[in-house]
Amino acid sequence: MKKLSYKTLEEQGYDGYLLKEAPERVLQFGEGNFLRAFVDYWFDLLNERAGFNGKVVLCQPIGSGMSDMINGQEGLYTLFLRGFENGECINSKRVISSVSRCLNPYEDYQEVLDCAKNPDLRFISCNTTEAGIVYDPSCKFEDVPAASYPGKLTQFLYERFKYFGNEKGKGFIILSCELIDDNGKELEKCVLQYVDQWKLGDDFKNWVKEENIFCSTLVDRIVTGYPRNEAKQICEELGYEDNLIDTGEVFGFWVIEGPDTLKEELPFEKAGLPIIICKDHKPYKQRKVRILNGAHTSMVLGAYLAGQDIIRDCMNDDVISRFMNKTIYDEIIPTLTLPERELKDFASAVRERFNNPFVDHALLSISLNSTSKWKARVLPSLKGYVEKSGEVPACISASLAFYIQFYTGKRLKEDALVGVRGENEYEIKDDRFVLEFFAAHKNDNSADLAKAVLSNSKFWGEDLTLIPGLLETVTDDLAMVREHGSYEVMKNCLARA
Repeated sequence: MKKLSYKTLEEQGYDGYLLKEAPERVLQFGEGNFLRAFVDYWFDLLNERAGFNGKVVLCQPIGSGMSDMINGQEGLYTLFLRGFENGECINSKRVISSVSRCLNPYEDYQEVLDCAKNPDLRFISCNTTEAGIVYDPSCKFEDVPAASYPGKLTQFLYERFKYFGNEKGKGFIILSCELIDDNGKELEKCVLQYVDQWKLGDDFKNWVKEENIFCSTLVDRIVTGYPRNEAKQICEELGYEDNLIDTGEVFGFWVIEGPDTLKEELPFEKAGLPIIICKDHKPYKQRKVRILNGAHTSMVLGAYLAGQDIIRDCMNDDVISRFMNKTIYDEIIPTLTLPERELKDFASAVRERFNNPFVDHALLSISLNSTSKWKARVLPSLKGYVEKSGEVPACISASLAFYIQFYTGKRLKEDALVGVRGENEYEIKDDRFVLEFFAAHKNDNSADLAKAVLSNSKFWGEDLTLIPGLLETVTDDLAMVREHGSYEVMKNCLARA
């Protein structure tokens, strides 16, 4: 079987969109599954629908990467997007041709730096994981390359500055996709720290700040990556060998914080893509964290205790599904600031995403580090609801009881607390101090345990027993979970007005 290439597709009579030759307009730090199913996919559609006419040159961020594999396929790969959309089950296929090549900075960093001399290059995208945007003072300007991503970026920007000087329009629009708050701003801070540490001068520092736009962005798509168990069969159906097959959900949404001028340089709106360029991405991030992530965190622990194991099956259980709906529509959405129609449309998409037949999303995987997740994703909705209505939200308070019962372990191991569901054990994974706390309180009655958990400011950053009515409600719910199970508590929440 022939390897995927432009020639192979030509011989097959492939009639889909392909862009074989175009200037390299985007430099991307990162060549993994997510960026290829998200950023490179959007640029591929931008080429087709809006005449963007640009290629993405990839730079692998670590020594062991995929550059040889990507270059061996001329940058081509097949992307499958699968799931529900508007009630219809979708399994779409697209050959992505937006990638030109992939560079390995650990073999030839000069080849990367030479990209800085390309006058067509205007955009830089990156997703170097949450740990990637970090200032490491041990990095030196002479390193080939610098160990940290912000260090590499500073070296690259300096090469650009040396070559073009203060020529207007030769800075970059930098699209940071890491999953941290204010990712673009944090990246800029790190770069400026290196400028100072390496004494690169005020002229360069001013150029970095004035000619470059560090965009904070929100990215939203579940990417399931290389379908190892299906790959052989897929390649037989495709008629070519593709070692870079990528898979993800149909839903995709990107919010880019930046000036209105970006809308002309990045004509996503013209292309009809679900990408928003706006002055403040935070309301959209709040929507995602509160609705999507908040629904996960408020529902999965109770659902697991009720006998479920994956998200999709929860959506097919009438009680659990309606409990999640009530949480989202009655208790979370009223606390948010975006227009109600937008919020409800997003919530509807969340239901379809959770019901994706191609993704077996395990509840125990979602349960990892639930303490910090509940604080970040659910607590703001709880407080917002109480502030707005003066009442404790039934489903959210029940989710706190589910959390407490889920974390009521029987035995502390080196890396986990062991809980019991029926006749089976499960592992509770969280910060050590959290696990030790619950191990110490494993024999508490409902009232004592609820009070100990809610008053633990180290967990929540505040004493939750000060929220009127919350302790009493959680105590009652926890007692009911212990006596009748989480499923009955969900039914009870649904029966309340």
